[in-house]
Amino acid sequence: MSETPVRRAVSAITFRRLEAISFTHSAIYFALLVCAFILRNPEPATFVLGLSHGLLWIGMSLLCIVAARARVVPFWLAVTVAVLGGLGPFAGSIGFAFAERRRTHGDGGSEPVPSA
Repeated sequence: MSETPVRRAVSAITFRRLEAISFTHSAIYFALLVCAFILRNPEPATFVLGLSHGLLWIGMSLLCIVAARARVVPFWLAVTVAVLGGLGPFAGSIGFAFAERRRTHGDGGSEPVPSA
């Protein structure tokens, strides 16, 4: 029996890829904060960075919800990214770092261990 396109797409979602996207999202958000508050709102840079942040937050939220259902990331991490990510994606990046630390140190908590 062949793999469906949906299963193939879900199998492409890995902890490492989500972690990389999360850190990229944090860097874009940091650049947005610098543009908005330090560089006094230069346009179109602020618009492009704001749009990038918004779209990445929506995408990361959806991907993390799917990843939590597929047990790629713990549920608490998906909630952190989806709920707090719009206001500050740094929380999601910190969550990924924490989950990675738990994963590499073999913490036997009740959360599923993310796969690579």
